[in-house]
Amino acid sequence: MQKVQINTEFITLGQLLKIEDIVSSGGSAKFFLKENANSFFVNGESENRRGRKLYPGDLVKILKIGEYEIVSQ
Repeated sequence: MQKVQINTEFITLGQLLKIEDIVSSGGSAKFFLKENANSFFVNGESENRRGRKLYPGDLVKILKIGEYEIVSQ
């Protein structure tokens, strides 16, 4: 599981995709989420909104890509 350090209160799922170089832009994130529906889980629950807020302690699983834990700096 990879740790993603943030220095703000939260980041969005779309920002996570950009930080981890899974997509190159917000528009790409929207398309990627739509094309890979049912592949994203936040704290064990299915998620497909790029605007979903992720806080320290949240666990994100992206099928066939990886697992991420949001941590504060």
